[in-house]
Amino acid sequence: MPPEVATATEPSGPAIADAPVAIEVRDLKKSFRIPTQRVDSLKERVVHPLAQREYRELRALDGVSFEIHQGEFFGIVGRNGSGKSTLLKLLASIYRADSGTIRMAGRLAPFIELGVGFNPELTARENIVLNGVMMGLSPREVRRRIEAIIEFAELEEFADLKLKNYSSGMLVRLAFSVMMEADADVLLIDEVLAVGDAAFQQKCSDAFREMKAQGKTIILVTHEMATVEAYCHRAMLISEGQIQSIGDPAEVGRDYLRLNFEGDGEETAEEVLHEQSADVRIVDIALQDEAGADISTIEYGKEIRLHLELEALRDLPGLDVGFLVSNADRIDVLNFGIPVGERERAREISANQRVTVEARVANHLAAGRYFVHCGINRAFGGGIALYAQDALDFLVFGGPETKGVVVPELEIEASIGEGSS
Repeated sequence: MPPEVATATEPSGPAIADAPVAIEVRDLKKSFRIPTQRVDSLKERVVHPLAQREYRELRALDGVSFEIHQGEFFGIVGRNGSGKSTLLKLLASIYRADSGTIRMAGRLAPFIELGVGFNPELTARENIVLNGVMMGLSPREVRRRIEAIIEFAELEEFADLKLKNYSSGMLVRLAFSVMMEADADVLLIDEVLAVGDAAFQQKCSDAFREMKAQGKTIILVTHEMATVEAYCHRAMLISEGQIQSIGDPAEVGRDYLRLNFEGDGEETAEEVLHEQSADVRIVDIALQDEAGADISTIEYGKEIRLHLELEALRDLPGLDVGFLVSNADRIDVLNFGIPVGERERAREISANQRVTVEARVANHLAAGRYFVHCGINRAFGGGIALYAQDALDFLVFGGPETKGVVVPELEIEASIGEGSS
């Protein structure tokens, strides 16, 4: 069953939520046949003309259902191969669906790839007319807008130059500028926001905000969650051809990050769990979530919960258990521990007895990979009982950008005093 469609909430606002439906997708399915054997040459086809070719089915979309309202800026995100670009091409009628329905109100302008349809042997002016007519404008309308398009693209000096002499940056600026002139009700856009230099990107940003203010319905496919949060009223996460979440862009962004890092770091070194000395052995060491389930990734700001279980192999008066956390560059960033036993040098830990250590640490670590080393010392200066290098590793994702290793909680202020006379 396809997931329920979430209703629009803030920041989409009641005006968007109450607007008529512009796009309705119901139980959309699309599969591709992928040959399992390659036939690369004409000779192979001639020698084996009747050979049966075997195929496997790739299910790109598997029962996708959602609605987009008029005037909504809607983001679609997902990992490579998740089905998001296939969905966009189905909406643009480039692909035909195997089953399901798509209903769309208004004139559509798809921008699947900037610059498609340009003729390198024609000048910028001629290509603007050609592409404008392809977008549904009349030749007279396009000619009336040529100067504005060239000015926006910052190509006044090169308007009569053939495109084969353009740089790649000039081409994408021109293509984006032509796209901005589309008189369409619904725009389908695939990964086109990061074009040009910083100044031109700001112009693009301003233009998109203007389109959003004009109430155009825009569907944007991208990997950039910052873009989704900046522009979109709602967002949708697709994975393996199905909707994983839909709703607030920030929440969908967090789900996307979790999905990206899912499985990373899960190959825990099995030898660590069997590491032992004459005194102790490690039974289990893991990073856990609030429910006690083992995890390998943790979102910035969520508490780091370490679980360690030891077994004493002989009677011991006590142990000192310590943890050292280092980053991918092997810079030590956290160090903490706890004594176990040690009461008046009396026997505190019996042979075959188990010791469990639970540590909870505030997570101010910058995004990246970290390693946990576990050191176990005999009590009363008895020396090292066991040291497990890289006992486990984990990934931190999300959080603010920083050049440091940690993101500190701090209060900072500045003031300017009166100048000296």
